[in-house]
Amino acid sequence: MTADDSFGRLDDDDYPAYTMGRAAAMLGTTQGFLRAIGEARLITPLRSVGGHRRYSRYQLRIAARARELVDQGTPIEAACRIVVLEDQLEEAQRINAEYRRAGETLQPPAAT
Repeated sequence: MTADDSFGRLDDDDYPAYTMGRAAAMLGTTQGFLRAIGEARLITPLRSVGGHRRYSRYQLRIAARARELVDQGTPIEAACRIVVLEDQLEEAQRINAEYRRAGETLQPPAAT
């Protein structure tokens, strides 16, 4: 991948553009917190060729939500589970909305 290819992907929410140090600074947390949510399998950072963790913007949003919960006193394992459940609920609601829209367009005409 060339520098031009990498630059074009910066708008991609899933592109692992942030090092662990930069991600921790952006979130106002420690690198240990990022390791802990990784160990809890909330996020799985990609690894650079040298083995360094790289985070995407999507992963940083998830980590920020977990940090909110931890800052409110929720244990880290529970915070990770809550974030996973919130994500699953959001996805289920999105799918249901798609089914509703598809069902509305496929409604048979009313019988007379």
